Amino acid sequence: MRKKKTTSTDIAKAAGVSQSAVSMILNKKYNVSFSKETVEKVEQIAKELGYQPPKRKIRKESRREKLLVVFCSNLTNPYYVMLLQGIETRAKEAGFGLFICNTQRSLKMEERYLRMMPELSPLGIIYTCNPSRCYMEMIEELAKQIPIVVVNNQNEQMSVDAVEIDNSKLGRLMASHLLELGHRDVAYIAPPLTIRQKQRSKRVEGFLKEFDRWGLKERVIIKAADEAYDMNVANIDSEYKIGYDLTKELLAEKRRVTAIVGLNDMIAFGILDALHEEKYKVPGDISVMGCDNTLFARMHKLALTTVEHFVVFKGRDACDIIMKKIDSGQMKYSGMEPVSIYHVEYEPRLIIRSTTSYAKK
Repeated sequence: MRKKKTTSTDIAKAAGVSQSAVSMILNKKYNVSFSKETVEKVEQIAKELGYQPPKRKIRKESRREKLLVVFCSNLTNPYYVMLLQGIETRAKEAGFGLFICNTQRSLKMEERYLRMMPELSPLGIIYTCNPSRCYMEMIEELAKQIPIVVVNNQNEQMSVDAVEIDNSKLGRLMASHLLELGHRDVAYIAPPLTIRQKQRSKRVEGFLKEFDRWGLKERVIIKAADEAYDMNVANIDSEYKIGYDLTKELLAEKRRVTAIVGLNDMIAFGILDALHEEKYKVPGDISVMGCDNTLFARMHKLALTTVEHFVVFKGRDACDIIMKKIDSGQMKYSGMEPVSIYHVEYEPRLIIRSTTSYAKK
């Protein structure tokens, strides 16, 4: 007959102490003081009865939470929310959870999150914007250990996987539309055009290059917000206020313009409201254009002319690249792991709605 296994309850009965006391003594948990005699008595009885402590269950590596980390610079702009939507849809399908790092364009916050990566041990990292240059070395080292994908400006040279945006092409497309409608005197309103935010500058550069090709570069007014804007934590209306405030400033200067362009849709909404308050008709007096084709741009009351560059799909593609890298890392080819760099790009498309028309003569 099979011998009954000794339990802590059996030892407690034999020693004349409680089961919890036996448990604490045998597990060396002396946060409650026991006399030397009691400890020796319990240990001796356990030895005599052949007590075997239960084996601790080891958590299998395969059951570890499948986690992806996503770096965002600003969650108040629908552009980043759309990217996240694409990432989350694909991640959910594959059974991954997301950890969102909202850096708020702060170098300290970005560094803090990067230093958390060994502790979080994600299976992949997605940057929804260009990483700060001062951390590129750290990111490239991380990329040797886990897959990293960056949704970046096409002209950036990085040895990591990328879903690319040719921001200069977006700018050229916006300029071409206005030039074809006869607009010669235009204004371009943007957030701060700093070295750290090169994607903004590239969009403006593309716009200016197209006007330069027509010999009209000098007739473009560039109005960019002060650099201090990026030092503050963004509010839900921060970019809207850039469009609104800089349009008010532009109109106060009494400079002739037949069209005003916002670097993105949120800025364009601020432009529209400022023009409405000053009794300008859109597009009768001044045409307005944005970029990103966010949800609000499609609403009938606004019907903003903008540029679609398939933001949700870019988020999904970034996640797909991570999945492919994880799968390829588990496969061997002639005893080696395959090495590949993915680059994906979409062709932008002009979406003409009711805020642009022929230039007023």
